[in-house]
Amino acid sequence: MTRAERHPVTEARHPGTFDLDELTTLEFVRLMNAEDARVAVAIAGEAEAIARAIDAIAERMARAGRLIYLGAGTSGRLGVLDASECPATFGTLPEQVVGVIAGGDVALAGSVEDAEDDDAAGAAAIRDLGVTEADAVVGISASGRTTYVLGGLEEARSRGAFVVAISGNRDSSIAEVAAVAISPVVGPEVLAGSTRLKAGTAQKMVLNMLSTGVMVRLGKTYGNLMVDVRPTSAKLRQRARRIVQEAVTADASDADRLLGEAGGNVKVAIVSGLAGVSAEIARERLSAAGGVVRLALRDATTRPAE
Repeated sequence: MTRAERHPVTEARHPGTFDLDELTTLEFVRLMNAEDARVAVAIAGEAEAIARAIDAIAERMARAGRLIYLGAGTSGRLGVLDASECPATFGTLPEQVVGVIAGGDVALAGSVEDAEDDDAAGAAAIRDLGVTEADAVVGISASGRTTYVLGGLEEARSRGAFVVAISGNRDSSIAEVAAVAISPVVGPEVLAGSTRLKAGTAQKMVLNMLSTGVMVRLGKTYGNLMVDVRPTSAKLRQRARRIVQEAVTADASDADRLLGEAGGNVKVAIVSGLAGVSAEIARERLSAAGGVVRLALRDATTRPAE
């Protein structure tokens, strides 16, 4: 049997759930919870691969490259979700982290099942984005053999992009074309083949690590504070105030003053408050430090390279 014909573990029947429909509701809940507990353990085994991917993606994004997620079905929706949350959380531009799903926007809310079988469409999506060697492309597929994703990753690799594969099966087709393969194998699903369950949870956790780790490496946090948050709503304005309060150990009125002088820029407000300098000088220090708060707080003569 060839690898293409081999039954992937994500499609196998779980031997412990043959009588799923005969369980009590409480038994069912406890069973699903026990299976979900396997996800974090599986991801722990992929820690080194995830770390390599984070460093390589961050290095490219630091040179104006992009992070592009590519998937179909649940996998595609999770990629689009992670990408869509980066601007508000980390102050990225919409074009810096991009989510691409087979079938386009209509597939976000409904099923476009045959779209995942079109490798040419996956390749076309990468071409349409103008992917280059400066970019990182992350293919997401529970089975690891989704042809739309495979076609896109092959096109991305041919263009010199850094390619990452996230799959729920080892030695998958997409892993073969990737520079880094992340394969948290969580085993058969409680409901056979329903990879929106454990496999989807694993993908979401890996994407959380990738995007958050990359943004930390890019200096978009100060400690565990999201200092590049954009205060574009009442909730985010309150969050910006709390962040400045925590970072500077200030009360609400001082935080509001610092933010006002900084034009709402959280990083400028923090550097101004901690260094005891004007917002203008704080902005200059941040510019010299590549936007990294810790570097901007060092001696004014210090340069980022040091």
